[in-house]
Amino acid sequence: MSRLIVAKVGSSTLMGENGELDLAFVRSLCSQICELRRRGDRVVLVSSGAAAVGRSILGFSERPSDIPTLQACAAAGQTSLIERYAEVLADDGVACGQVLLTRGDVVDRTGYLNARNTFERLLELGVLPIVNENDTVSVREFSFGDNDMLGAIVASLIDADLYVILSDIDGLYTANPDTHPDARLLERVERVDADVVAMAGGVGSTFGTGGMATKVRAGRAMIAAGIPMVICRGRGGDALVEAVDGRGRSTRFEGPSVSGHEQARKLWIGLAGVSRGSVTVDGGAARALEQGGASLLPVGITSVEGDFDKGDVVSVLDSDGRLIARGVTRYSSEDLWKVHGLRLDVIARFFPDREDCPAMHRDELLVF
Repeated sequence: MSRLIVAKVGSSTLMGENGELDLAFVRSLCSQICELRRRGDRVVLVSSGAAAVGRSILGFSERPSDIPTLQACAAAGQTSLIERYAEVLADDGVACGQVLLTRGDVVDRTGYLNARNTFERLLELGVLPIVNENDTVSVREFSFGDNDMLGAIVASLIDADLYVILSDIDGLYTANPDTHPDARLLERVERVDADVVAMAGGVGSTFGTGGMATKVRAGRAMIAAGIPMVICRGRGGDALVEAVDGRGRSTRFEGPSVSGHEQARKLWIGLAGVSRGSVTVDGGAARALEQGGASLLPVGITSVEGDFDKGDVVSVLDSDGRLIARGVTRYSSEDLWKVHGLRLDVIARFFPDREDCPAMHRDELLVF
């Protein structure tokens, strides 16, 4: 049966020890993608590396610290990177198409649907979509932040069957294996809780923008989406094919299966939408959201942060500051400040039109 697979490769895996793009690895990766395609699978590749390649082209020995120079490196490197992919894939008769995204491209429903239609048409035409963030124009508000999350958004956008992150480590360990020889590789994660987040530890390499923490965030999103996600060492032989076949050392993130239009809508809200603020909830509200599938009521909100309007996407935090959900607010921040902590029947005395109005309805709320 044909599967739809999103594979993400990071800069630290793409670049060789000399700071140059590792063409041997690019050939191996493309060969594996072509093998999957011959078996009937459809593949989307999310590739980092543009800024790292651009650094080499422009002669920077270290990662620049200012945004304009980083964006210049991305602009210079993206052309070279996509050309290398195109040349290698052409040897197998495969065409590739470049897809550059910012969060702003998918934050509204129209843009979300347009992006999905583009992916679907490329795949119908037999083209391999190669995706990267449009780093040359991204600003912080509309940045995905890292390509691990970009890959998760793409996977949810096209309703992928599997998301594979080709990393520079076998997967998620109980501790940093470089400093803890007794660290154990977790083969399966069904829920991202505080313990799992703590295991993720620090930041990434000098080439990339993320680390294991960003991969765990992506795993949490994929569990919410009902899409399995695998983290494996990208340079380990036929790592991508083995991950797709369920072989090799790796960590697999997989929770209960979910599907349907409403879940797709929630994923768009939780992953693609730009959070305009946050609300903190008490323990009872957190349990109702995480265990009961309830709407968020104003009575359970203990504090409000940010300046947002009715209809904006807002993050929901528990009392420890942990992100537990994102949803579309039915109150502005100003109104929510006035009514947080109050029951709906009390709120109705001041706002008669809000008698049955939750702060966020469960149909517009993605719980992680």
